[in-house]
Amino acid sequence: MKTNTKSILFLPFLQIPSGHHQAAQAIIDDILSIYPQIRCDKVDILSYSYGKIESLVSKVYLKWIHAFPGVYNSIYQNSVYKNIEKEKRYRLYEVLFLYFMKRLIQEKQPDLIVCTHALPAYMLNFLKGNKELKVPVVNVYTDYFIHRFWGIEHIDFHFVPSYQMKTFLNQKGISDERIFITGIPIHSKIKKQEQTPLPSVKPVPSILISGGNLGVGGMEDLIQRIAGNTTQKQMKFYVLCGKNKDFYNKLKGMHLNHIIPFSYIDCREKMNALYDQIDAIITKPGGVTISESLFKRKPIFIYHTLPGQEEINLQQLKGLGVVFPLNKPDIVEQLFSILQDQQKLQQYQLQVANFHSYIHSKEPSEIIAELLIGH
Repeated sequence: MKTNTKSILFLPFLQIPSGHHQAAQAIIDDILSIYPQIRCDKVDILSYSYGKIESLVSKVYLKWIHAFPGVYNSIYQNSVYKNIEKEKRYRLYEVLFLYFMKRLIQEKQPDLIVCTHALPAYMLNFLKGNKELKVPVVNVYTDYFIHRFWGIEHIDFHFVPSYQMKTFLNQKGISDERIFITGIPIHSKIKKQEQTPLPSVKPVPSILISGGNLGVGGMEDLIQRIAGNTTQKQMKFYVLCGKNKDFYNKLKGMHLNHIIPFSYIDCREKMNALYDQIDAIITKPGGVTISESLFKRKPIFIYHTLPGQEEINLQQLKGLGVVFPLNKPDIVEQLFSILQDQQKLQQYQLQVANFHSYIHSKEPSEIIAELLIGH
């Protein structure tokens, strides 16, 4: 039975701690801190539909990316990014998930639905196109591009990371009133740097190295390059190992004063403090880490790219001028050279400031709450 309590249904995909989940959780926590009376449910449609199969799919997905990156990239590009301007039906997914999506909506009776992954957005766009759903739906994009799998036309509102993505949606026929440039949502405990910092050259810069929550990517190769380079002694490296305990123990066992490993950090206040003490970040182009670094206005260096969406993210971020790609084999020299170049750092901060100039003044959680309660 429907109660008077307003409710929002958040739909990421899979249970691995991806950017889809992080963005959804950031919005949920922020909404509840302001409007504790709003009910927020976060549901992975795969687990909801098929139970324990989700765990198997997650494991296969991660192993597939690392074992056959070329194959994964080719399939990804051809299935969702090639001929991006054309519409495409994904009938298999409709068969697999439409029944369960209808059941979930009937069960939860939400007043608003937020999709942080393309698959739920595709299903809801399909239902809206068939006049089977009246509940307003918001797409929150967690990459710096929009691929063909995303449902777009019948979705009510779109939260995009960049002005370029707004332009793309405009070309798809989506009006300005339905689009909010928010950046990829980050948690409110990661405090945003509102002003452009004055570029300063430090004798010993502090660098954060991040490989994502699971500690994946080419981090071992990067650490070997750092450890074997003479320039590294002029920098200090903080390494986020995520949930990769073997990698953490390996770095600990190296006993290097300039390489400080961290195991998984689930305390956002601690993560915020770490961001504030570093001068730059080396990462892969995953949506949420990049977004946090952009909102912190820290120089971002890209050392490794997973196949598929991260390769496309990198293309977009380079176009925005907000990342420095690191080229092998002289990664360390390149990094140190840029961090000692005040003019280059100043130019970078101008590009980041331009990126921020398009961002909406209100937080995504505020906009969603206003859409929900009709303010």
